[in-house]
Amino acid sequence: MREEWFPHRPHPALRGLVTAAVGYRQEGLPAGVHRGLPSPHLTLVVTLDEPLRMAAHPDPRQAPGEFDALLGGLHTTPALISHPGRQAGVQLALTPLGARRLLGLPAGELAALDCPPADVLGRAGAELTERFRAARTWPERFAALERVLLRGVRDSGLRHGGAPDGGAPPPEVAEAWRLTTASGGRMRVAEIAARVGWSERHLGARFRTETGLSPKEAARVVRFDRARRALAARVGAGRSPDLAGLAVAAGFADQAHLTREWRAFSGLSPTRWLAAEVRFVQDGGPPVTARSSA
Repeated sequence: MREEWFPHRPHPALRGLVTAAVGYRQEGLPAGVHRGLPSPHLTLVVTLDEPLRMAAHPDPRQAPGEFDALLGGLHTTPALISHPGRQAGVQLALTPLGARRLLGLPAGELAALDCPPADVLGRAGAELTERFRAARTWPERFAALERVLLRGVRDSGLRHGGAPDGGAPPPEVAEAWRLTTASGGRMRVAEIAARVGWSERHLGARFRTETGLSPKEAARVVRFDRARRALAARVGAGRSPDLAGLAVAAGFADQAHLTREWRAFSGLSPTRWLAAEVRFVQDGGPPVTARSSA
């Protein structure tokens, strides 16, 4: 069995657009199905060898399929990724507020969807995969990806008169997103709306356009994502899961509330999720084909 993880710090010019990047190679694992969980980030996966096999998408209307590269929007139900015991590639976590600059469209247009990057970026999307696979080392692979992404950011700025924030969402939406994530999903939507000076209805409509989620859905996803990371860290460090304590720390009403949300977002209870994903949790690396990693 061989497992390797290659974390990478994104280029400074991608700050606020790409929050994390990791290369991965796994061989000799038992074949199975991996769950890609909801998170506050869009996901860009580019494979190195074999395609990504999507057994089920967050939107059930999408048919299963294979992808040499995949761009996925925010979602509230799990994706199912089938693997034959080996996988290799890179995964980037993209901020929804940076989607206009990085992808040329609001993240809301990708809500719950998976698609080849070329469907959004055109020729540059196909170029991502070609340049990544042609590179020989991990530093060269990351550099190849970033050259294409940086060119897109530059072109976005030129389309918006050279403004550094060209294509940025309304500042009210950006502040609402900041308040949601900074509070760990605990701040009430009414309070967020009051803080930004909009009605709840107007905030909800504009927020969904930019992110793909309603403010309430975003709060739930942020809270769940924090709880998932905390649980993985505890188990990865050899500590007890302590679901009751985790529920309190993450802002859930109680353990039963935590379990209900976990089932809604992953299709499994926390303990069953741990049993299914224990290899990824114990290895200390991100579940690389999970929509929630990074």
